[in-house]
Parts: sequence; structure tokens; C-alpha cells
Amino acid sequence: MTTPENAVPVPTPAPRGLPAGKMPELRVMPAPSDANVYGDVFGGWIMAQVDIAGSLPATRRANGRVATVAVNSFVFKNPVFVGDLLSFYADITKVGNTSITVYVEVYAERNRLQANTVKVTEATLTYVATGDDRKPRKVPALDELIFPQDR
Repeated sequence: MTTPENAVPVPTPAPRGLPAGKMPELRVMPAPSDANVYGDVFGGWIMAQVDIAGSLPATRRANGRVATVAVNSFVFKNPVFVGDLLSFYADITKVGNTSITVYVEVYAERNRLQANTVKVTEATLTYVATGDDRKPRKVPALDELIFPQDR
């Protein structure tokens, strides 16, 4: 009998068209309330999801609260439709004294039985680490961070 202790993880390949070897920070399917009457998802809704996805690695790297201070670039490459399964991939590109810049790519899986995947959005956002007082604070050095495996 297989139990969680002796189970062997079986890697599953990323669906065709998604970045191989990477885990998405966020996966979400837009609902009809996120779109106009023609079924096109609002750009503002996509921007909000990109901000959430970008904040996740920034929060981990800052070891705490972050706030969005800039949307450096934002490109809508293809439309997004109700029913698309969106995958948001985020990578830190720069760490400053108080800021963290993150690059986010968004892919839509359409007609998932036919494995049709398209890149729909890419953006670069900058976050600032903040303290409980909501004022900027220094981003800790990597050697100052505590990772779960170190506990």
C-alpha cells in the first residue's frame, strides 16, 4: 500500500506551450463577471491578477510586506476570454536596497482538450519592502533569510 511517507512523486510535464521546469505563481480562470458583454476579459482585471502574481515572489524575497510602486511595462499580446485557464509566471529580475523588480508572463490555455496555449500578457513591476508602519525598509540579504528547510 502506498502511503504519503513512501509515495514516489511522478513528474507531470507542463502542458504544451507553458514554460517547462517552472511552476506558476498563480492559476485562475476568469468568470463572466470579469468580462465585457462580448466575453473579452477586462484589462484591469488582468492587471490586478498580474500584480498579485508578481507580489508573491517579492513578498518571499522581502521576507514580509511589499507594496507596488511602479508598473514599469505592461503589454497585452493577445485577448483573454472567459473560460481561458491563465497561468502567471513571475521571476525576480532585480533587488535593490528597498525594492524588488519582478517580470511576469501570463499564458492562456484555450480549448484545453486541444492543448492550445498562447502568451497573452507580459509585465514588469517594482515593489518596495515595507514595515508594519507602511514605510520602506531594507530588503534583507539572502543569508539573513530563514527558509523552511533551515528550521
